[in-house]
Parts: sequence; C-alpha cells; structure tokens
Amino acid sequence: MRSGNKRQLPATGAPQTPRRRGLLLGGAVAALGLPFGLWMAGKAWTAHGGGAADALADAVDALWQARFSTPDGQAMLALKSLKGSPALINFWATWCAPCVDELPLLDGFFAKNKANGLQVAGLAMDRPDAVARFLARAPVAYPVGIVPAAQGLALMKRLGNPAGGLPFTLALDGQGVLRKRKLGAIQAADLPTWRQALRF
Repeated sequence: MRSGNKRQLPATGAPQTPRRRGLLLGGAVAALGLPFGLWMAGKAWTAHGGGAADALADAVDALWQARFSTPDGQAMLALKSLKGSPALINFWATWCAPCVDELPLLDGFFAKNKANGLQVAGLAMDRPDAVARFLARAPVAYPVGIVPAAQGLALMKRLGNPAGGLPFTLALDGQGVLRKRKLGAIQAADLPTWRQALRF
C-alpha cells in the first residue's frame, strides 16, 4: 500500500466525520447497557444541584402530605395520620390479579403486627364503586383510599416505579423514611425482611 496523506476509509466507505464518530460513541455507550445509563443520569442530576436521594426524599414527603377519599366517599384518608409508626403503603386495583392475591397476606401481616405499632394503608387506583363492592366481599382491616389515576401514576413514578406498575408497596419506618419498596406481589418470604428493616 502506498503511504501518503490519504486517510484510510472505514469498511463502509464513509469518512469518519465528527458526526459519525459521535454516533459510534453513542452506540458504544448504549451497548454498555441500562446500569451505565442510569449512572450517567444520576451524575447529570447531581451536577444540576439535585440528586436521586433528594428527589426520593421529596417524593416521600409528598406522599405523607397526600389525602384521599375513602371508597364510600364519607371520609378522607390522610397518610400523615400514619406517620410516626412503621407503615406499609400498598398501591393496588381490583382489576389487578396479583394485587388481589396479595391482599390477604397484607391483611394478615397487619393483624399480626398492629399491636407492635404497624400501620397499613391501601391506595386503590380504581373506581370508588368497584373498590366498595370488592371490599364488601373481601374486607381488609386497614384503611383504603381512592387514588385518581393521574395522581397515583405521578406518585409512583417519583417513588421509583417509572412504569407505574401494580401492585407497588412501600415500607416506611417510624421516622417516615422509605426502607423497602417492591413492584409486584408481596410474598410471605418478603415480610420477615421488611419487619426487620422497619424494626418493630
């Protein structure tokens, strides 16, 4: 091959322009996968004076300030009334089969531990009449509030559930700090770990 000032072209025949190099670099970054992307997003967030931990703490504060109507429409569920005790807050809906399956487990866990100060609240992202009919057939001992869909989705996204999937459960300690969260149905094996994290 003759040496000279000519630049070797890539196999595709396209010159390595700055734009092309940028696209190749972007593809390489994408190949590193989601964890790297999340790390970079976190770095950018921190650089702008925020931070994932601060954003999550703000979301938890917003949750504690929230108030929801009850299925019969006669009362309000103020989540701040639970603050000061270890608490589980469960987002669910009557049309969500895993949500319905886990309710007896949550209700039993509440019954077993309420003497130790445990609080549980269900936040139903559903129609009030559907929830009222469901609870008439399968009551739970803890309070249930009705969450408008848009409000519930916004809350869940801020609390670490970007897809807004159900069920979604939070475990908060007696100081109101989020200790555990789970997207998907609670299993019996989860509860001892959550009890230990909440220290009751």
